[in-house]
Amino acid sequence: MARERATALLVDLDGVLRQWDPAVTEAVEREFGLPAGALLETAMRWSLLQPAVTGQISHLDWMAGVAEALAEPAGGRERAVAAVDQWQAYRGVVDPDVLAFVREVRASGHRVGLATNATDRLDTDLATLELVDEVDLVLNSSALGVHKPAKEFFQLACQALGSPPGRVLFVDDDDRSVRGARAAGLSAYRWSGPADLPYLRAALAD
Repeated sequence: MARERATALLVDLDGVLRQWDPAVTEAVEREFGLPAGALLETAMRWSLLQPAVTGQISHLDWMAGVAEALAEPAGGRERAVAAVDQWQAYRGVVDPDVLAFVREVRASGHRVGLATNATDRLDTDLATLELVDEVDLVLNSSALGVHKPAKEFFQLACQALGSPPGRVLFVDDDDRSVRGARAAGLSAYRWSGPADLPYLRAALAD
């Protein structure tokens, strides 16, 4: 039995709509004498990240925890705080191809939601990136209290969109999130780059 045609889109932020230049992080690590990869690896430790993306702690508290963990390799707490502050000043860039796709989808009458594991800094980032008015709604894990790939996240997202899961197409660059969306009944596509856009356009065609 064929799936229903998707009539709403959920798109991930980091790695899809927003891209990060790794050279920025690498430059900070070199300047402060940190091991290569230390900033991202430390920040992504689940014990530090999970409370931030579920709203238990603020973005600032998360970064304070990262600086504390980096104090020894950075050569002291003040140096670690400076490294984290400089790293966090960069907020990534919007992928113009994905933004154009989002605009096309909305112009065709389909609702678009931004579905992301994020902190309480998300609203500020969206304003900085000029994305506030580019989607119909924002599903922020720290505001919902539950993160991707949990089934509950996708249930809440579909409710917010006003669409049943079977009519929602979800796009993410993370395999676990894609599997979680499929388990919740959504159509889900693993993003690998702009070459995926023709398929996604067809999946949302009227």
